[in-house]
Amino acid sequence: MPTNVKTRSEIFEGYGMPELWRTLLIVGICGILTFIYYLSGGEITTCIVIMLSVIAGSIMFTVKDRNNLSVVDQIGFMIHFAKSQKQYRYIYLDEWEV
Repeated sequence: MPTNVKTRSEIFEGYGMPELWRTLLIVGICGILTFIYYLSGGEITTCIVIMLSVIAGSIMFTVKDRNNLSVVDQIGFMIHFAKSQKQYRYIYLDEWEV
């Protein structure tokens, strides 16, 4: 695959339809939780700040860089790598003992 050739349509650099759906899912879930918080006596300004922070954060975490990796992808790779590491406990035995 040649460089700078896009295999999918993007809304802006590194942000396409899959990332948009992830963002909408996260914003929808957080919107429901924020609405429940507002109904339980929360302030409207706090709810607005939370929603704007979630929107900005979800876009920043899902946008892909030049290497086609996002922050979410990198965290997933780190978790997979940590789980795949094996630990071998070394037990010292005296070589002259039978």
